[in-house]
Amino acid sequence: MATAAVALWQPREEGLREICGLLEQHISPNSDQCGIWQQLQHYSQFPDFNNYLAFILAHAEGKSVEIRQAAGLLLKNNLRATFSSLSPSHQQYIKSELLPCLGATDRTIRFTAGTVISVLVLLGRLIGWPELLQALVRCLDSNDLNHMEGAMDAICKPSFVILHLLFTSWFAVLPRTTCYGAYRADIIQICEDIPEELDVDVPGLSERPINILMPRLLQFFQSPHAVLRKLSLGSVNQFIVVMPTALFMSMDQYLQGLFVLAHDSSADVRKLVCAAFVQLIEVRPSFLEPHLRNVIEYILQVSKDPDDEVALEACEFWSAYCDANLPSDGLREFLPRLIPVLLSNMAYADDDESLVDAEEDESFPDRDQDLKPRFHSSRLHGSEDGEEVDDDTVNVWNLRKCSAAGLDILSNVYGDEILPTLMPLIQQKLSTTNDSAWKEREAAVLAIGAIAEGCINGLYPHLPEAVCILLQIIAFLIPLLDDKFPLIRSITCWTLSRFSKYIIQGIDDQNGSEQFDKVLIGLLRRILDTNKRVQEAACSAFATLEEEAAEELVPHLEVILQHLLCAYSKYQRRNLRIVYDAIGTLADAVGGELNQPKYLDILMPPLISKWQQLSNSDKDLFPLLECFTSIAQALGPGFSQFAEPVFQRCINLIQIQQLAKVDHVAAGVQYDREFIICSLDLLSGLAEGLGSGIESLVAQSNLRELLLQCCMDGGVDIRQSAFALLGDLARVCPVHLHPRLQEFLDAAAKQLHSSAVKEAVSVANNACWAIGELTVKVRQEISPIVLAVISCLVPILQNAEGLNKSLIENSAITLGRLGWVCPELVAPHMEHFMQSWCTALCMIRDDFEKEDAFRGLCAMVRAIPLGAVSSLAYLCKAIASWHEIRSEDLNNEVCEVLNGYKQMLANGGWEQCMATLEPSVLHRLSRYQV
Repeated sequence: MATAAVALWQPREEGLREICGLLEQHISPNSDQCGIWQQLQHYSQFPDFNNYLAFILAHAEGKSVEIRQAAGLLLKNNLRATFSSLSPSHQQYIKSELLPCLGATDRTIRFTAGTVISVLVLLGRLIGWPELLQALVRCLDSNDLNHMEGAMDAICKPSFVILHLLFTSWFAVLPRTTCYGAYRADIIQICEDIPEELDVDVPGLSERPINILMPRLLQFFQSPHAVLRKLSLGSVNQFIVVMPTALFMSMDQYLQGLFVLAHDSSADVRKLVCAAFVQLIEVRPSFLEPHLRNVIEYILQVSKDPDDEVALEACEFWSAYCDANLPSDGLREFLPRLIPVLLSNMAYADDDESLVDAEEDESFPDRDQDLKPRFHSSRLHGSEDGEEVDDDTVNVWNLRKCSAAGLDILSNVYGDEILPTLMPLIQQKLSTTNDSAWKEREAAVLAIGAIAEGCINGLYPHLPEAVCILLQIIAFLIPLLDDKFPLIRSITCWTLSRFSKYIIQGIDDQNGSEQFDKVLIGLLRRILDTNKRVQEAACSAFATLEEEAAEELVPHLEVILQHLLCAYSKYQRRNLRIVYDAIGTLADAVGGELNQPKYLDILMPPLISKWQQLSNSDKDLFPLLECFTSIAQALGPGFSQFAEPVFQRCINLIQIQQLAKVDHVAAGVQYDREFIICSLDLLSGLAEGLGSGIESLVAQSNLRELLLQCCMDGGVDIRQSAFALLGDLARVCPVHLHPRLQEFLDAAAKQLHSSAVKEAVSVANNACWAIGELTVKVRQEISPIVLAVISCLVPILQNAEGLNKSLIENSAITLGRLGWVCPELVAPHMEHFMQSWCTALCMIRDDFEKEDAFRGLCAMVRAIPLGAVSSLAYLCKAIASWHEIRSEDLNNEVCEVLNGYKQMLANGGWEQCMATLEPSVLHRLSRYQV
């Protein structure tokens, strides 16, 4: 078939010449890249364009390697988008041209072909390309270095290629996704799927591909060629997570191979050995347990390898070991040798990029590359148990950070035990005052911050002139805020932030209060530092302090606002975003205390001025929208004087972006859904802050129609924010939702189907919450969707393990609200969900939403008392989960329910049920006169 495909298609000389010419211009730095790209896109409309690219990669030996590589990379990108739509003959032609390239004499051609092959495996799976496996085996058995290297590179590549494709598409298509945990799980799943492709039966093969490849790969561990040792080890490492039988049965041989390669002359090989040990300790620690002492000894040695990348990979082991829940004794005896290594690694390397950045003061203009990607967290109603986005995710992970993270986790596992080793080293580094040793002092301050949480109770004996643990640490750190070296000033800000919780805990003591004031003023002073790196660190540290301090900030509000707004006037774009965050965090922390004219006169004019300056397409609006959201919620009705133009701007932004999605020319801007998300979230903040005061603004707008569109949008994060706003509007002005009520309810109910929950749990969470809010407002009008919603909520509650906590709680509350409003519809199904529902109700904190859910429970039990008899113990535990029912009428209803069952089960059934309950539950039930 391959021969037929080749025979049927041959390139035309003219077309070949034109495409090669374009590619040559494309790789030239001085050409019109945009124009050339448009021409290449024009050519891509021709069905056989990809055939030309494959031919150039494989056969254009008269052209430069760069042109051939450009053809291959363009082919890879095209196939990602169009392979499934290509004719079978063209697909086969491309495959047939790629396979011989595995043995090309030029490494660049081999590796480029391997990348394209990996993409094809991702798209069509190995089972659709049996010739590939045959070609790989032939190459591995050929004894030709080029062929062996090309084959192993292709085997080794899939996970790395997939990660690259996923991350590039993540930042291009989902630049501000909030489901980080879910997305990371998707990446892991796909990277597992590709190795699993080799562990399946393939028609025409007597053995599974992995059984054919694994012995060959392990044999190459002994190759005299470093590149083959590296590629074979990298290939086998891909299979650790999925652990196919072929690797499981060869584990002894694999481990022996690792021990031999542990001292390989190639740094790349040693790095992969460390990576293997890290993966094994994470997912299959039992394999390493018999060899653990030797492995730890080895990792300890290479944690100070002269090659930083090897040392970095080795240092990952320490966190992995602690996370693997292995006996802590296994590592304890090595701590006196490990801790000095970690501390040594925490000093800045001479080539660290931060050393260059740290020299830039505020007179240096920000460059475009200085602006980090933003990650806006769409609004989520309920328990905040999702993963927080770490700003460091967009920074470079290096040996210094990895070693600090290792010290952090060691301090949490071993606590004060590490201090006798660590503190003398820290004291020694801090005692060196000469300028040349500033990196050592900086690393010592970093170490104090790293162990802040794990060792707080044991620090005080190790610092001189101990009076009180916290006072001593703070007194030591505050002078470093004025150090001549900017990176010492910045790390001191971070380290102080690590002690924020303890600073606030000690504030009731006079000395503690004085130290809090010193820290606050010290950080504010550094916020106005001339060095941009220090500005960033101080602002971030102050935001952390704000979160912990809350109302303790109120006496200092004026000076805080003066400093933050002074920074606002002088910061450039990059750090301006952090000021917005600090202002928003301040508003969240002090709430309505901000609603005083003397504070608003400082805060609002500069923000409003910026709001008016920025165009509707300026992305600097994003952090300002977020900041206004926090301010609106904090000021409450006090924000009404600013509300109308803010509300209307949000409406305009949503309208413009919805138009841009279908016609960016008519809209005058490129589509960017974050404008919609931030606008929806700010409208939610207005609804929460203004309450019913937002009604007149909603009445005069087309928000209802825009919101319905957003609730049905294809973007997960848009729907998430839309349903949050739907619930907020249901609370304060449900009358304006009535004309499209059933459409809103239908859209929300669809998000609760099992497939939708799996795809976007945060959307399901907000939709569930919105249905509950609508239920208590529109009452009987909810009845058309009640059974459909119950059929979705019950599986969520019955399969709660591993699900988002917020979704479980909102499902329980909404189910209760539906039962409260429509008991005649819900109660007949009660016996199917009562146990799992009551279990979920036990998780919910005391508040008005829990009250609503229990009103539903009481209403359903009154309607059909027998429906809960078999689940009476669960019902009693749910009632006992209350610390106090503040509503007198609900308290009386609960008493009636319990006493009703006590009378119903007078023949001994009640006593039998009570005997199954724990004493603490019985004690709490005694409040209800039973």
